[in-house]
Amino acid sequence: MKDLNDILGMASRVQEELTKAQAGLDAIEVEGKSGGGLVTVRASAKGRIIGLSVDDSLIDVADKGVMEDLIVAAFNDARKKADEASGSEMAKLTAGLPLPPGFKLPF
Repeated sequence: MKDLNDILGMASRVQEELTKAQAGLDAIEVEGKSGGGLVTVRASAKGRIIGLSVDDSLIDVADKGVMEDLIVAAFNDARKKADEASGSEMAKLTAGLPLPPGFKLPF
Protein backbone atom coordinates (compact mmCIF):
# COMPACT_ATOMS: atom_id res chain seq x y z
CA MET A 1 0.00 0.00 0.00
CA LYS A 2 1.21 3.49 -0.80
CA ASP A 3 1.98 5.85 2.02
CA LEU A 4 0.14 9.11 2.58
CA ASN A 5 2.83 11.22 0.88
CA ASP A 6 2.55 9.14 -2.30
CA ILE A 7 -1.23 9.50 -2.31
CA LEU A 8 -1.04 13.26 -1.70
CA GLY A 9 1.57 13.62 -4.44
CA MET A 10 -0.62 11.71 -6.89
CA ALA A 11 -3.65 13.83 -5.94
CA SER A 12 -1.62 16.98 -6.52
CA ARG A 13 -0.53 15.78 -9.97
CA VAL A 14 -4.12 14.90 -10.88
CA GLN A 15 -5.24 18.38 -9.78
CA GLU A 16 -2.53 19.97 -11.95
CA GLU A 17 -3.62 17.89 -14.95
CA LEU A 18 -7.28 18.83 -14.37
CA THR A 19 -6.34 22.50 -14.26
CA LYS A 20 -4.43 22.15 -17.56
CA ALA A 21 -7.32 20.24 -19.13
CA GLN A 22 -9.84 22.90 -18.08
CA ALA A 23 -7.65 25.61 -19.61
CA GLY A 24 -7.34 23.56 -22.80
CA LEU A 25 -11.11 23.28 -23.16
CA ASP A 26 -11.31 26.96 -24.03
CA ALA A 27 -9.07 26.28 -27.05
CA ILE A 28 -11.38 23.58 -28.46
CA GLU A 29 -13.89 25.11 -30.84
CA VAL A 30 -17.27 23.66 -31.83
CA GLU A 31 -19.88 24.96 -34.23
CA GLY A 32 -23.65 24.80 -33.83
CA LYS A 33 -25.98 25.32 -36.76
CA SER A 34 -29.69 25.75 -37.31
CA GLY A 35 -31.99 26.43 -40.24
CA GLY A 36 -29.90 24.32 -42.60
CA GLY A 37 -26.83 26.43 -41.88
CA LEU A 38 -28.54 29.82 -42.07
CA VAL A 39 -27.47 30.55 -38.48
CA THR A 40 -24.12 29.40 -37.09
CA VAL A 41 -22.73 29.81 -33.58
CA ARG A 42 -19.10 29.08 -32.70
CA ALA A 43 -18.31 28.23 -29.07
CA SER A 44 -15.45 26.86 -26.99
CA ALA A 45 -15.79 23.49 -25.24
CA LYS A 46 -16.03 25.53 -22.05
CA GLY A 47 -19.20 27.14 -23.40
CA ARG A 48 -17.81 30.57 -24.28
CA ILE A 49 -19.54 31.94 -27.38
CA ILE A 50 -16.90 32.94 -29.93
CA GLY A 51 -18.96 34.07 -32.89
CA LEU A 52 -22.33 34.26 -34.58
CA SER A 53 -23.13 34.23 -38.29
CA VAL A 54 -26.58 34.96 -39.73
CA ASP A 55 -27.25 34.48 -43.45
CA ASP A 56 -28.27 37.72 -45.19
CA SER A 57 -31.49 36.10 -46.39
CA LEU A 58 -32.79 36.10 -42.80
CA ILE A 59 -32.37 39.79 -42.20
CA ASP A 60 -35.91 40.96 -42.74
CA VAL A 61 -38.08 42.56 -40.06
CA ALA A 62 -40.98 40.26 -40.97
CA ASP A 63 -38.77 37.21 -40.21
CA LYS A 64 -37.48 38.55 -36.89
CA GLY A 65 -39.24 35.86 -34.79
CA VAL A 66 -37.96 33.08 -37.05
CA MET A 67 -34.42 34.46 -36.88
CA GLU A 68 -34.54 34.67 -33.09
CA ASP A 69 -35.75 31.05 -32.87
CA LEU A 70 -32.95 29.92 -35.19
CA ILE A 71 -30.33 31.76 -33.12
CA VAL A 72 -31.60 30.09 -29.94
CA ALA A 73 -31.49 26.70 -31.69
CA ALA A 74 -27.93 27.32 -32.93
CA PHE A 75 -26.79 28.35 -29.44
CA ASN A 76 -28.32 25.21 -27.98
CA ASP A 77 -26.65 23.06 -30.66
CA ALA A 78 -23.28 24.67 -29.93
CA ARG A 79 -23.74 24.18 -26.15
CA LYS A 80 -24.55 20.50 -26.67
CA LYS A 81 -21.44 20.02 -28.81
CA ALA A 82 -19.34 21.95 -26.26
CA ASP A 83 -20.57 19.63 -23.49
CA GLU A 84 -19.72 16.59 -25.62
CA ALA A 85 -16.22 17.91 -26.40
CA SER A 86 -15.64 18.76 -22.74
CA GLY A 87 -16.79 15.30 -21.62
CA SER A 88 -14.56 13.63 -24.19
CA GLU A 89 -11.49 15.60 -23.10
CA MET A 90 -12.12 14.94 -19.40
CA ALA A 91 -12.67 11.22 -20.11
CA LYS A 92 -9.21 11.05 -21.70
CA LEU A 93 -7.71 12.57 -18.59
CA THR A 94 -9.46 10.29 -16.12
CA ALA A 95 -9.24 7.09 -18.19
CA GLY A 96 -6.63 5.43 -15.93
CA LEU A 97 -7.98 6.61 -12.60
CA PRO A 98 -9.82 4.13 -10.37
CA LEU A 99 -12.90 6.31 -9.88
CA PRO A 100 -16.18 4.91 -8.55
CA PRO A 101 -19.06 4.64 -11.07
CA GLY A 102 -20.85 7.95 -11.59
CA PHE A 103 -17.99 10.01 -10.08
CA LYS A 104 -17.42 13.11 -12.18
CA LEU A 105 -14.45 15.43 -12.41
CA PRO A 106 -13.83 18.28 -11.99
CA PHE A 107 -15.50 18.54 -8.66
